[in-house]
Amino acid sequence: MHKTLSAVFLVAVGGVVSALPCAIAQQPNLADNRASETPPVQTPATLASANIADWIDQQLPGLLQAYQTLHRNPELSWQETETAALIAGLWREEGFEITTGIGPDPSAGGGGVVGILRNGQGPTLMLRCDMDGLPVTEQTQLPYASTKTVSLPGGISTGVMHACGHDIHMTNLVAVARYMATHRDDWSGTLMVIAQPAEEKGEGARAMIDDGLFTRFAKPDFAVALHVAGDTAAGQVAVLPGYSQANVDSVDIDVKGRGGHGAAPETTIDPIVQAADLVMALQTIVSREVKPIDPAVITVGAIAGGTKHNIIGNTCHLQLTVRTYGDEVRAQVLAAIRRKANAIAQSYGAPPPELVFSQGTPSLENDAELAGRLRQVFVGVLGAENVVPNQPSMGGEDFSRYGREGVPILMYKLGSVNQSRLDRFEKLGVPPPSLHSSAYYPDVEPTLRTSVLTMTAAALDLLSPKPE
Repeated sequence: MHKTLSAVFLVAVGGVVSALPCAIAQQPNLADNRASETPPVQTPATLASANIADWIDQQLPGLLQAYQTLHRNPELSWQETETAALIAGLWREEGFEITTGIGPDPSAGGGGVVGILRNGQGPTLMLRCDMDGLPVTEQTQLPYASTKTVSLPGGISTGVMHACGHDIHMTNLVAVARYMATHRDDWSGTLMVIAQPAEEKGEGARAMIDDGLFTRFAKPDFAVALHVAGDTAAGQVAVLPGYSQANVDSVDIDVKGRGGHGAAPETTIDPIVQAADLVMALQTIVSREVKPIDPAVITVGAIAGGTKHNIIGNTCHLQLTVRTYGDEVRAQVLAAIRRKANAIAQSYGAPPPELVFSQGTPSLENDAELAGRLRQVFVGVLGAENVVPNQPSMGGEDFSRYGREGVPILMYKLGSVNQSRLDRFEKLGVPPPSLHSSAYYPDVEPTLRTSVLTMTAAALDLLSPKPE
């Protein structure tokens, strides 16, 4: 795979694009609208937006071809070996100092890529993309759809798909890095680009940090990333200050009882009845213990107990996902789950349950000042009508971990579906395919135009030279 990917990307990103085929239909050109509005704030980024858009026009055929190659060849979390090698090679050709294998899982190989481009005095900006695909069998019918299959632990066979837009994220950051490397007169400072593994497992950011991302290299003054959205029109972005994604916790509860014959329940302590009582009691934590203004979710995603019609078993197992924003609310909810489980067991005269709490990703809190600053940049390059309101999500995203290290962060939403397609879904009364769906696909050309334009403009603004 590496040879094929490298060949395509070296042509695509190296600037020799005229001979490359482009199988994707042309979409409306953002460059046509770049002068439609007077930017509210004239910055180096907004003043350069026409040049950026022209540059995207020149690079686009190759970027589209490169995107298709990445889409065809996804790799699962901690297995992104070929993808990481490809991106490292491309950034190295642009003059970045490259380090690979950052934070790898020793059992699987792989690891992250860090690229550093020093360009005089100024702040350090980190831009991040994620690399991993998902164990999803693609059903898009696209001519460049992934047909890759793998065997998961347990012998389960599945397809592999970029169903969460990481192929867009990577193609975008390859393009942004090239623009910055070839336009060094327009900025000053240090650009740090990272290709992160294992975002889908919520492990990659922590692994890279633990492996010295901010001590071996540089601790950035800002960190910016984007994420595709399947419910937002291509050509638009959304910026949200404050909480954007939730704390993610998993809880496993083994409810304990005393088994026996189903015809003699009085001789038993039925763990299934006890578990059913607990499921209902958990619902009152959010509705009666958490302030209504503090979002929280407790979902019992799985419950399993018993073996046969007339047998009362000894245990019943529950699996929960818990989502919150603030750390105080998180601690409150997790403590309440433990309290409820123990109290219900005691009320049945049962042994105490066994609870295992597994912390996933922390909540993602966008820096308010950075969000406000870049929102103005995006309005300047896209027009106010294309910078749309955003709503916080109870999903998780491990980009949050960089913010927990004291770095001001912003992850903004990138529209990826043409408005005409969204309108068709609305007319049918069904939502568009969500991320992680086997049927999700972005409208690539307008999505890439918008991503490269906005992230490049953000980088130029944050690394703009100080007046002499």
